[in-house]
Amino acid sequence: MRVDDADAVLAIYQAGMDGGNASFEHTAPAWAAFDAGKLPGHRFVAVDEADTVLGWVAISAVSARAVYAGVVEHSVYVDPAARGRGVGTALLRALIASTEAAGIWTIQSGIFPENTASLALHQACGFRTLGVRERVGRHQSQRNRWRDVVFIERRSPIID
Repeated sequence: MRVDDADAVLAIYQAGMDGGNASFEHTAPAWAAFDAGKLPGHRFVAVDEADTVLGWVAISAVSARAVYAGVVEHSVYVDPAARGRGVGTALLRALIASTEAAGIWTIQSGIFPENTASLALHQACGFRTLGVRERVGRHQSQRNRWRDVVFIERRSPIID
């Protein structure tokens, strides 16, 4: 992911939010804020033959404490027009490879239960469900409706 990808990345992020089942947020941030919140070295875009961005994946630290240095939270978004083409799988595989090479042992995230495609993608890539956080937050773009979140993680089998 490069700064040249910013417009496409943020447009795909916004499209995911507009669908209502991707994030509690309802407006994509400015690139500077997005960039500041994601760890360098573990940001990827998938592109087609025309170099059009089809999706992206990135991670954030879950804590500044040293004991959690190997635990990150990730986001993966695929352009609605590119869904069902293996883009999400390719992005998650690239992320898993880069995080394991860096000694990161846990990738985690929270997914709305209604986002069954994302849950299936993550399960296929080795993530497991730890539980459901019931009514964990209010979705402002949906009239402050309480939402549950399925908490998932992937523990590296090679990081000891």
